[in-house]
Amino acid sequence: MKVLCTTETSLNRPEARRWRERMKLLEPMGELVVVLPCSMRKPYSASKSHQVFTTATKGLQEAILTSPFGVCPRELEQTYPIQSYDVSTVGDWSREEIKLTGECLKEYVGDHEVVAHVAHGYLTVCQEYLPHATFTCHDGRATSAESMVNLKKEVKKYNKLKSHARQLHMLRSIARYQFNTVDADLLVPDDYRLRGRFDRRLMQGEEQIAVLHHNNGLYSLNIKGGTILSEIGVNWVEIDFDLKTNTLFAPGVVDAYPHIIPKDEVVIIRKGEVVGVGKAIMNGSEMKKGEKGVAVRVRHRLS
Repeated sequence: MKVLCTTETSLNRPEARRWRERMKLLEPMGELVVVLPCSMRKPYSASKSHQVFTTATKGLQEAILTSPFGVCPRELEQTYPIQSYDVSTVGDWSREEIKLTGECLKEYVGDHEVVAHVAHGYLTVCQEYLPHATFTCHDGRATSAESMVNLKKEVKKYNKLKSHARQLHMLRSIARYQFNTVDADLLVPDDYRLRGRFDRRLMQGEEQIAVLHHNNGLYSLNIKGGTILSEIGVNWVEIDFDLKTNTLFAPGVVDAYPHIIPKDEVVIIRKGEVVGVGKAIMNGSEMKKGEKGVAVRVRHRLS
């Protein structure tokens, strides 16, 4: 589903606000962050400009600057809603756009060294909020031969990150974003394996934890993933009866994690034990107070 972000009011869309807030949970890898402009085409890596950029930046921590979402680490570029929004990539940036985007970028970057390969409005953001960055685009064209020579010269000073470490970081970053906690790292154990070409099955040994979907870049949980989520203490729904169908109605909910929102992955618990996992239809307070309606579409259950 496309997320239209064509006016300045898009800065206050729930999806944009949630994205910027959850970026505070993420941490860059390595010692360098390369800041790049966004592109009209999504995911960014499919665009002509980013295919040029990655000739120099592949293997380094990349952060794509974009309004109204603020910043998108490369590892989250295929995660909803960043993989499906429409926004103009040209024109002047408003003061509010510069402020919200700059604050998000500054907090994400932290104490890391920065190479900013940006122009126009993106350049204004970086100059104001990352004044100590190294700027490599001097002719106003990020893909020009001169700009790319400057970029390659700067990034050669830094070590590339190993592919397995980058993949682990990507999987855990997606989990942090989706479940809104740094403890979501536990969903991706050190000895994980991925199976599948498109929808990737996240495994530990022969046990499936979750599926990472290629169409939205988010996880759907299996029972083992639900057990881990229960131990973390988020997105739980408590019942007091034997779950025998794939639909959980609101009157059957005893209690629910208050920060659940519709379409969240949830774990269903009875007497402290995991009995199922599924997708929320209501938010947490609606589940708890509701007298009718579907609360959770159950995907897997034990009974």
